[in-house]
Amino acid sequence: MFPQEFIIGFPKCVKISKVSIQCYLVRTLRIERSVSKDPVGFEQCIEKDLQHTEGQLQMEEFPLPDFQATYLRFIIKSGFDHFVSVHRFFQDGTYFLRVIIPRPHSSL
Repeated sequence: MFPQEFIIGFPKCVKISKVSIQCYLVRTLRIERSVSKDPVGFEQCIEKDLQHTEGQLQMEEFPLPDFQATYLRFIIKSGFDHFVSVHRFFQDGTYFLRVIIPRPHSSL
């Protein structure tokens, strides 16, 4: 049943300072990022073994200094049971907006 994965896409490249995830019975989680226009070319950022919290949701925070991404891929490599769940995903950061300033036309 493992690995399982899901991808979060942002409308533009964003700067992310922290990612938090609320899940249940996840043993090993990997986070990868892509800065491409399409969800390809992922590179591994974090892989962590989470603590088992019997009967409670797991809440994990991952600080990501100087981190940019257009897509984040979460790979659940293993679980404490056959079935795991992800309840919420949070990210702190800012969008990078591309501003194009038109140049005045010069006359020759």
